[in-house]
Amino acid sequence: MTYAATRDSTAAVAADPRYLHVRADITDGAAMRALFAAHQPDAVMHLAAESHVDRSIDGPGVFMTTNVLGTFTLLDAARDYWSGLDAARRERFRFHHISTDEVFGTLQPGDPSFTEDTPYDPRSPYSASKAASDHLVRAWQHTYGLPTFVTNTTNNYGFWHFPEKLIPLVTINAIAGHPLPVYGDGSNMRDWLFVDDHAEALVLALERARPGETYAIGARQPRSNIQVVRTICAILDELRPDPAGPRARLIHYVTDRPGHDFRYEIDPSRAETALGWRPRHDFETGLRRTIQWYLEHRDWWTALQDRHDSTKRLGMAPAEGTP
Repeated sequence: MTYAATRDSTAAVAADPRYLHVRADITDGAAMRALFAAHQPDAVMHLAAESHVDRSIDGPGVFMTTNVLGTFTLLDAARDYWSGLDAARRERFRFHHISTDEVFGTLQPGDPSFTEDTPYDPRSPYSASKAASDHLVRAWQHTYGLPTFVTNTTNNYGFWHFPEKLIPLVTINAIAGHPLPVYGDGSNMRDWLFVDDHAEALVLALERARPGETYAIGARQPRSNIQVVRTICAILDELRPDPAGPRARLIHYVTDRPGHDFRYEIDPSRAETALGWRPRHDFETGLRRTIQWYLEHRDWWTALQDRHDSTKRLGMAPAEGTP
């Protein structure tokens, strides 16, 4: 329950008997061991992470604590639990670590896309902390036999996205007629994956992945930041015209952030074959659904704005949308 979390996002499933929320810190080893003992899970999907690149530049310490120490603590608790299972349950158990393509560094125009074999080259405190956690997960598999695997994915977008990331912040600012800040000249490229498609891939990975393997999950939908912003403006102009004129008038360019990676893009061929997965949404379709959702859920994001000044960062550009 960090600043970017709200119970409102899970209110629709809160009464479902399959859902349980426990407020605990993944760096608390005793709490993690108690959860394993109480709930006897067949698998762990480890998605807990600090993920905002700008915040990692301003304050890297919390990223090291959550992403590195937290992953270590969870791995150690999982190993203790897994070691005590009977042979059949030990064989079935999986520890699924969800990571990012940012661990691979940056691509230049013409470079081949990232694959599972791309060497690590993290460029920010955030990506360095995620790279460290990936290495820990693999080390626990090789050293202790814990059945772990890693998925690295590209930028996610969709419903319930905290409004400091590129797509929700630009959407919300454009609805309100506020400035739309873009880093540099807007040419930085990202491969965008709709969140529902990513969720489907993660479930398939949990069912089909092999321990010790890595799966690079991407959508083959690269767009520059300025293309994303202009597409948001065009869709909003269509869905909710602004009497003041086309929203592209609100775009303004701001000083680039330190160490801004130029391009991320994944070649998901191996994961598509191994998992039997393809994304169902093209970028424009997913983006239209996302914008429509923000138009229909104004109460959710205005409440967040009231609680968090970070969602009103009108003078600076947002992070693109790291998972």
